[in-house]
Amino acid sequence: MNPIDQPAAVRRGEELDTVALGEYLREVVPDIGADVTIEQFPGGYSNLTYLLRIGQRELVLRRAPHGANIAGGHDMSREFRVISGLQGHFDRAPAPLHYCEDATVIGAPFYLMERLCGVILRGGKPPAGVAPDPEVMRGLSQSFVTSLAELHAIDPQQASLGDLGKPAGYIVRQVSGWIARYEKAATEVIPDMDATGRWLSDNQPTESGASLIHNDYKYDNLVLDPADLTKIIGVLDWEMTTIGDPLMDLGSSLAYWAQPDDPAPLRQFGLTWLPGNFSRAEVVSAYSDASGRSVDDALFYYRYGCYKLAVILQQIYARYAAGHTADKRFAGLIEIVKICAQLAQRDVI
Repeated sequence: MNPIDQPAAVRRGEELDTVALGEYLREVVPDIGADVTIEQFPGGYSNLTYLLRIGQRELVLRRAPHGANIAGGHDMSREFRVISGLQGHFDRAPAPLHYCEDATVIGAPFYLMERLCGVILRGGKPPAGVAPDPEVMRGLSQSFVTSLAELHAIDPQQASLGDLGKPAGYIVRQVSGWIARYEKAATEVIPDMDATGRWLSDNQPTESGASLIHNDYKYDNLVLDPADLTKIIGVLDWEMTTIGDPLMDLGSSLAYWAQPDDPAPLRQFGLTWLPGNFSRAEVVSAYSDASGRSVDDALFYYRYGCYKLAVILQQIYARYAAGHTADKRFAGLIEIVKICAQLAQRDVI
């Protein structure tokens, strides 16, 4: 079995105009002469990701989902700018090719990048042909933390990304911003969400500093070397990258880091529950060692991550409930929102 992440048929309602796209690409991308065939990567809940085959060449196209109307989200120009700036500074960023701001081509702005061929640990079980043992998962856990610390060590000015965000007051803005987004997207009353929002507002720590932060760093956004699953060869989904407190980025990752004793629905975010993986507490300790930063308020960052993840899933569920997408995977997201809210009420990470 081929373990490399593979596309599938395009989902109903998310098709692209192959003719219009092919005509556009022949004008802007060198050496494209053949017809374009299109498939879709089935993973992910946010931006839509397609594989374009043009002769022997494979490109990846990213565009915002249908019906998205979220301030600051799904910005393809931002994502393209980030991976462009990271070239030469972070060797796991995909190589960018072209950004199209003309929404008339396929119905939304999009960008193209070279395909990274590797293994992605998405979903609730390993890909076919992959059986990672505890030693491999232990090594991947360390690589996960090391790569995040390396990203946080990059000088944004040297990467031409110094104006990407406003680091001062980052924690305050994030907490108030995610509360506002939740209130806008809520489809029912969830008391644990309301309680967590109040707690985050009342218990904000002093900011630890500022760095480039990914904001969606988790196993299923990593491309792994098929010959060595402990080696990360690519990091995907840079749409929410900004400059802010790196410990908030760590908190976002902790929310995705499901442990064996967590509710089963959380296992879809990347196999961190398999034997050998770090616990969340070990992730915090390893990150502190790798980055040189103390993480004294780990519970705040974890609760923030859980709340933020719940809001993201609530926004996606709201699009589904409004009929903007027919993707049946979204129907049960409201239950995971509630689980994240329950976890955010725990007193330990």
